[in-house]
Amino acid sequence: MSPISVGLISIIVFLILLTLRMPIAFAMALVGFAGFAYLTSPAAAFSMVTNEIFSNFSSYSLGVIAMFVWMGFLAFYSGIGTRLYVFAYKLIGHYPGGLAIATQAACAVFGAICGSNTATAATIGAIALPEMNKYKYDVSLATASVAAGGVLGVLIPPSVIFIVYGIATEQSVGKLFIAGIIPGIILMLLYMAAIYIITSRKKELGPPGERADWQERFTALRGGLGEVLVIFAISMGGLFVGWFTPTEAGAVGAAGVLGVALLKRSISWEGFNKSLLDATRTTAMIMLLIAGAMIFGRLMAISRVPFELAQLAGNLPLPPYAVMAVILLIYLILGCFIDALAMILLTIPIFYPIAVNTLGYDPIWFGVIIVLTVAMGVITPPVGMNVYIIKGIAPDIPLEVIFKGIWPFLWAIIVCLAIMMAFPQLATFLPGLIS
Repeated sequence: MSPISVGLISIIVFLILLTLRMPIAFAMALVGFAGFAYLTSPAAAFSMVTNEIFSNFSSYSLGVIAMFVWMGFLAFYSGIGTRLYVFAYKLIGHYPGGLAIATQAACAVFGAICGSNTATAATIGAIALPEMNKYKYDVSLATASVAAGGVLGVLIPPSVIFIVYGIATEQSVGKLFIAGIIPGIILMLLYMAAIYIITSRKKELGPPGERADWQERFTALRGGLGEVLVIFAISMGGLFVGWFTPTEAGAVGAAGVLGVALLKRSISWEGFNKSLLDATRTTAMIMLLIAGAMIFGRLMAISRVPFELAQLAGNLPLPPYAVMAVILLIYLILGCFIDALAMILLTIPIFYPIAVNTLGYDPIWFGVIIVLTVAMGVITPPVGMNVYIIKGIAPDIPLEVIFKGIWPFLWAIIVCLAIMMAFPQLATFLPGLIS
């Protein structure tokens, strides 16, 4: 059997294992090992697997994942998300749909110290949903706005998905972080515009809240946004100007959040322990996914499937943007069935060479596009992780009601993707300033 045939059969077997509900990391590792052993030898496959697992779990550069994940959970358990939402609510909560609009602002700012779409949705959702329920917001709009807002947590730096993409493609994590700032802000504004348009036409969907005076707003600013700006400035600013490596920036950020929480006495001993436990679980999950993806990627490399696909894409009688549109459509379809992080690790060995080497796209820009595309997967059925997070917060609301309200936000992401495709400088300008 030819190496290409082995590679294609391995992909099919992997998909079958997913339908049988085998954990994604184990499925990738098992298929990668079996295919590699068939094409080389069992001894070589055992050596490859042990080397990949050891090198990944002992890698200093992967320590950045643990640091930023812990920073996010510290922010969650210390109540920083609550204070952020209060500030956003005091500022714009009196407009039609103001609470849902404020939710997007809170998600964006919390994402700047979190880096996780699920943590952002869970934190802000627990705060925002009761408020929107109190003001009789449409249930579908309220829940969907929080689920979609969580996407901002993986686009605005720091971002766990950007970290994994950078490690998998050997790109600068710092440049990827700064590349996500402008697209993240644009997506937040598109979300806000979608909410405003919907609630302006039908005010009963999002009745305005109470108007706060400026003294209340400044009080909320000192209690919520100020500490986040300081933490973000020290951690991300130090990374951008070269004071810290990404791992050191994560450690500084985690220390900053912990310091703020201790000074304000906003985190209990139980909350501290839970942050460590949750961060350990999440980091272990991500590390296993990376190890499994690396093993599967080794199989893809020796099977030559990515290279043949790249050659096929290069020979298509289509312009580069049309080929890229096909790639994004494939990501969108896969996102309906596979977790975002696993999907990036699984597909990067195949599509990254096509996009960068064959089509000539900038790897940093491609990273932003991929994060935007896979972000759609976390709010689309049937595996919309953020929707299930919101369902856990509001168990009495049917899943179909939440999914029904997702459409305006999906269109906002599509518009953002179109803007990034038409004006790639929006993603590459800021990284170009870093030497």
